[in-house]
Amino acid sequence: MAAATTASPATAPSPFPSTTRKPSLPILRLSRKFKLPAASLSSDPSPAFQSVTAFAPATVANLGPGFDFLGCAVADASLSLGDTVTATLDPALPPGTVAISAVTSPARPHLAARLSRDPLRNCAGIAAAAALRALGVRSHAVSLALAKGLPLGSGLGSSAASAAAAAKAVDALFGSLLTPHDLVLAGLESEKAVSGFHADNIAPAIQGGFVLVQSYDPFTLVQLPCPPALRLCFVLVTPDFEAPTAKMRAALPKKIDIGHHVRNSSQAAALVAAVLQGNAAGIGSAMSSDGIVEPTRAPLIPGMVAVKAAALEAGALGCTISGAGPTAVAVIEGEENGEEIARRMVDAFWSAGKLKATATIAQLDRAGARVISTSRLLK
Repeated sequence: MAAATTASPATAPSPFPSTTRKPSLPILRLSRKFKLPAASLSSDPSPAFQSVTAFAPATVANLGPGFDFLGCAVADASLSLGDTVTATLDPALPPGTVAISAVTSPARPHLAARLSRDPLRNCAGIAAAAALRALGVRSHAVSLALAKGLPLGSGLGSSAASAAAAAKAVDALFGSLLTPHDLVLAGLESEKAVSGFHADNIAPAIQGGFVLVQSYDPFTLVQLPCPPALRLCFVLVTPDFEAPTAKMRAALPKKIDIGHHVRNSSQAAALVAAVLQGNAAGIGSAMSSDGIVEPTRAPLIPGMVAVKAAALEAGALGCTISGAGPTAVAVIEGEENGEEIARRMVDAFWSAGKLKATATIAQLDRAGARVISTSRLLK
């Protein structure tokens, strides 16, 4: 069925940067100017499936002192902590276009009405069109069905999850020809249109695990390998309160003291070292040590200061604001104390901020965006 919305052409010039990679290193370097490879532009690949459903996890950006350059992916066993997109071949649409046929939110029915079905104004639509351009698809059109598992303005990478799932689904629909680096670029085009040119959500949403944005010009990503034995878990407590990214960015200081800069830099470096070492206590300690961004944003989220104190008193290894907030994220090793820490944090949001809150205990998601189902081509 064709969507009753505007179809977005996927053949316009893309602003993606170009890529230069060494396959042996988990590093991506890109220039600001992007030009699709000639082979990609002329390929017009054939579909591999009639439809593909992909899931992309929630993400925790900044991780305390790593503002705009550190992030990680998190998910629960039921895959409810993330977004799902189904991409379907749609012969009723003009070739080379994208449309959005449905937007649902099973856990939050009211949320679906707030999201546009215009593919030019929807994160999933923008990323899907970007993926089609990267693939060089010109003879087929795609309709998308977006199922939102994440709340808006929560600090859990809601826009990035939609973009990552859409890019992954479209790529798989045509045989999974794009690299993870290409998928990050497709998602980044969506992020750039919605919340600015920052990759600390979209990169881990695509690649999974911990990701460091080494540089934005040239754009360089580094995947941080984390020892498999590390049982890192995250207590995510989201109050009934929206913290739009634009508003939270506007609150940031325009100038910072050199001493604060040095301390934050050292704590960010300590966090990276702790990830590589598999040191959960070190990760938590560094996450709790942001002296620049968290102090300016915490007062804008009722009860946040008390929530952090409650988490640490209950035994969390560290606690900070997830992304722009308002979600508070506490780090623990294993899930044994997770429910008690979550209860204390929820209680603190109510007692100190008069905000109701919900809690989820999640694990580090090492897979990132992935295909969860496919359907065969129609004969």
